[in-house]
Amino acid sequence: MFNEVKKSIKWGEETLTLETGKIARQADSTVIATYGETSVLAAVCFAKKEKEGQSFFPLTVNYQEKYYAAGKIPGGFFKREARPTEKETLTARLIDRPIRPLFIPGFKHEVQITLTVLSHDLVNDPDMVAMIAASAALTLSGAPFMGPIGNCRVGFEGGQYVLNPTCDDMHELKNNPDQRLDLVVAGTKDAVMMVESEAYELTEEEMLGAINFAHEQIQPVIDMIIDMAEDAANEPFDYQSPDYSELYSAVKASGEDSIRSAYALTDKQERTSAVAAAKDLIIDALSEEQVSDANFGTCLKKLESEVVRGDIVKTGKRIDGRDLSTVRPIVSETAVLPRTHGSALFTRGETQALAVTTLGTGDDEQMIDALSGTYRSNFLLHYNFPPYSVGECGRMMGPGRREIGHGKLAWRALQAVLPPVTEFPYTIRMVSEITESNGSSSMASVCGGSLSMMDAGVPLRAPVAGVAMGLILQDSGEYAVLTDILGDEDHLGDMDFKVAGTENGITSLQMDIKVAGITPEIMEKAMEQAKDGRLHILGEMANALTEAGSFSEHAPRIETIKINPEKIREVIGSGGKVIREICEVSGAKVNIDDEGVIKIASSNGEQIEKAKEMIMEIAAEPEVGVVYTGTVVKVMDFGAFVNFFGKRDGLVHVSQMANERVNHPSDLVKEGQKVKVKLMGFDDRGKVRLSMKVIDQETGEEITVEKDN
Repeated sequence: MFNEVKKSIKWGEETLTLETGKIARQADSTVIATYGETSVLAAVCFAKKEKEGQSFFPLTVNYQEKYYAAGKIPGGFFKREARPTEKETLTARLIDRPIRPLFIPGFKHEVQITLTVLSHDLVNDPDMVAMIAASAALTLSGAPFMGPIGNCRVGFEGGQYVLNPTCDDMHELKNNPDQRLDLVVAGTKDAVMMVESEAYELTEEEMLGAINFAHEQIQPVIDMIIDMAEDAANEPFDYQSPDYSELYSAVKASGEDSIRSAYALTDKQERTSAVAAAKDLIIDALSEEQVSDANFGTCLKKLESEVVRGDIVKTGKRIDGRDLSTVRPIVSETAVLPRTHGSALFTRGETQALAVTTLGTGDDEQMIDALSGTYRSNFLLHYNFPPYSVGECGRMMGPGRREIGHGKLAWRALQAVLPPVTEFPYTIRMVSEITESNGSSSMASVCGGSLSMMDAGVPLRAPVAGVAMGLILQDSGEYAVLTDILGDEDHLGDMDFKVAGTENGITSLQMDIKVAGITPEIMEKAMEQAKDGRLHILGEMANALTEAGSFSEHAPRIETIKINPEKIREVIGSGGKVIREICEVSGAKVNIDDEGVIKIASSNGEQIEKAKEMIMEIAAEPEVGVVYTGTVVKVMDFGAFVNFFGKRDGLVHVSQMANERVNHPSDLVKEGQKVKVKLMGFDDRGKVRLSMKVIDQETGEEITVEKDN
């Protein structure tokens, strides 16, 4: 009934297995990839006919994590998986990026890849397994895919590269000083296609070494997929790239001069208008049949690409008149908004980010329900890209894949320099509003975010800057690496290479290739040029701010104290009654964790002190041998009870009230009277023993009691 094919290899510390032929057989191809006990199902379907008039390649990657995979029931009211989580969206983008450039040029049939996490061992992250499954399924499907690709995750611990570190290793990245890298690399047999990383100030040499290490380690995976395809692949789909040479010749003849003139303009808005006018001239010059051809848009882009790319490589001069390595003019400003906790406006050429930082308490942490468990995040970064930033009208909706991806890239770049929670117990939310865009708004978010957080008083270990690099690679082998690329250079170029970091090293790197990979020589050149650009930008940022500023008067102050964990119950009270009273009376926010660490937050110092006083009255423990000032609360025949420590009372026995004989305690003290007592200790039943006679009631000094002979 089933025509199963199964392949396995030992890869790193686990066994990688690929299976096909048993599940979801109506899809064009299906592969289940298993690594350890993490399994992902990849199903590929593609249309056998192109939609009439289709002008782009409709590839969709859907990655979904099923909670049953980890033996969990989803949270929330509906108790089922709903819209994609941030992790699912980012993983779908991660898989899309290296496979999209490997389809045969001109292929515009709809392709859908559905990836479902079936099992998760909480050790091996399913994102890497899903990418391998997608590559294998595409290779078996018969679609015109020039793969396969392989991929892996690389760590850097103790100066050594680690293949496929565990989920725990990556989750503890920030808390483990020896683990400095979370790098994902995907590539073909011959070249690297995609890089995504989170790092802790690695040098360019260390990062290049990690990429080369990853490319070596993915080779067995690629060989395994090829071996499987020899046994189980479908017949190749009969597809020939369209021949639109005649149409392109007509487009070029009617518009090359006007396109070249348009791209000679250095101002973006003038250039955009001129390019649009040049395209209108081409449309007017061609027949209706030529303009309605599905490949007409491709011809226009090819003409733009040839003009721009050829001129850059030939002359070394770019669209806006810069040379290959010059960064556009930069203006950095801080404290631009009066009521926010921290703000910065970062402008680089025609790209601008308004970055705003808000400081909150532990109550503001984001709770994340993931397959690996529920955890909290105290650093949030949100990126917004309104249509007016590029001078267009558009619908204002929730964040899409692009906004989530760009925001996460900036988050990775900045989180590496944040202070430990023990030193800075705040929840930090940084929002980047892109107000202008012409290339690399995510890197502008990094620069603006760094300045904004320092303006809010966040003691970053070092400022962070980011720069986007581009590549023009000609068929002849000639190439040009571009620093601080424009939007058009990104659109028409072969590489988007973003590097962020401090003066000491790289904190984040992201690379996407639109051609079949690049050589180590080009990558090394791009890294060197990116370092120069990053250091230049850091120098320009220093004109505005170089270290953390003072706290805004509107930001909450947080003070941390620690109590005996056994006292947590008393501080919280039955049903939270006591802690609610502390918050209401003091006006401060109070947060307690399971280890007895209490964070008291308020913008008013008196409120913090009041809350601390109320907490310590409950939780503090009196110390033996310490002198306290107390109040007599009750006089008995055998002594007096004194309230000496918060709500704590103790007995001063009549024999401990004075050095001479006391007939009755009332002869010496009255209720409400202030007295000085020394804590002598506790009896066998834990009751407090106090003494007045060893303390001079006038001065509070200890006195020596002479013993009877």
